[in-house]
Amino acid sequence: MSIDFHADANGIATITINRPDRMNALDRAHYAELSRVWVEVRDNPYIRCVIVTGAGEKSFCAGADIKDVIGAKEELQGLWQTQDMPLLNRGLELWKPVIAAVNGYCLGGGMTLLLATDIRVASVNAEFAVAEVKRGIVAGLGGTQRLVRQIGYAHAMEMLLTGDSIDAETAERRGLINRVVPASELMSTAWRYAETIAQNAPLAVQATKELAMRARDMSLQDGLRTEQLLNSLLQRNSTDVTEGRAAFIEKRAPEFRGE
Repeated sequence: MSIDFHADANGIATITINRPDRMNALDRAHYAELSRVWVEVRDNPYIRCVIVTGAGEKSFCAGADIKDVIGAKEELQGLWQTQDMPLLNRGLELWKPVIAAVNGYCLGGGMTLLLATDIRVASVNAEFAVAEVKRGIVAGLGGTQRLVRQIGYAHAMEMLLTGDSIDAETAERRGLINRVVPASELMSTAWRYAETIAQNAPLAVQATKELAMRARDMSLQDGLRTEQLLNSLLQRNSTDVTEGRAAFIEKRAPEFRGE
């Protein structure tokens, strides 16, 4: 059992679902470890950005391990333990940018994980599906909620109701992913995104992500006001604002500290 986690000196973390013999499917033990890692990313102030991917060349994540997860008996009271084992696609509030590097099959829970990320790169052999209806269940962990918000309604309903897969080119055309690249360039492309983001002011990046995500549930007027308040807060209190201004005047690269 392995969820590989590494954070480098530049504040870029990498999460690798490492179970290629099971197409990187997640059993309950893997879900628990993945939850622990997401909380580490959220709470570690030195982490600025994270890349999530799967081990091997065939699969990003095939979702829940059907043999272990589906049909497992759970106490009914667990339905109201909504803060138990937080996951990125299960309501964990993580304002640090998450980049998905999709290296093959992205199915079920892998898709719902993808939908909770911010920037998505896929190899040419990637395939995407929410096939839960073929197993008698619904696309949980946000599948029925995020997909219809992120791509066109008709395309989302086609995927949700048929359970059929789409290829990487179609996913890019529908706006599900940002870029399709050869498999050999997948991680380097994801890293370029991460390095660019990690060089920016961490507090401003997190504030930007939160504002953009909350905009879906706010009126434009409320969003504009919240944007104004956060900008004022940063300008009055963040030393990174002073550093950004000085670097611009001195024509040098800024050294942001997330303060």
